[in-house]
Amino acid sequence: MLAKSRAASAIEVADLLAGMYLYDWERLGKYWDSEEQVELFLQQICRISPQRWHHWIELYDRNRSEKENTWTQRILGPSRETANAGDGPMARSIELQSVLKRAEQIAPHHDRLDGGTLPILTCECVLLCMAKNPESEIAHRLVASGLDVLTLERDARFPRHAPLDSRD
Repeated sequence: MLAKSRAASAIEVADLLAGMYLYDWERLGKYWDSEEQVELFLQQICRISPQRWHHWIELYDRNRSEKENTWTQRILGPSRETANAGDGPMARSIELQSVLKRAEQIAPHHDRLDGGTLPILTCECVLLCMAKNPESEIAHRLVASGLDVLTLERDARFPRHAPLDSRD
């Protein structure tokens, strides 16, 4: 939804970062000292107008307890099963593909599927890989925003609890 609202041809790292922020601020906010400063930073980096930002935050607050519609569907769009015939999923940018590939490599937990394993990506793993991409302007800005990369890396690589329903 974020990428489509910008009429983008692909989902960018900034789109996923904004979606992660909107979806799970309680979980990710602890890696910054100042919530207000981070909100302004994310509005700028994710190219979201303050009006749209506040609309999504209000929508999130109103629908927090809804269980039948996940925020992933609202932020990233409908799943493949519910997408309209001519409205398939958006492509991921090369930078986003790279971030997700690195997150798969550092993911501490995996699930089994059809005799193979799938990495379980957490928001912490993905945010860490966004912040540790040396060629990325977003990475530099994340670090400059006061992101506590050391604590984030510890939590991403050595989580206190396994993900729910993990068979790792």
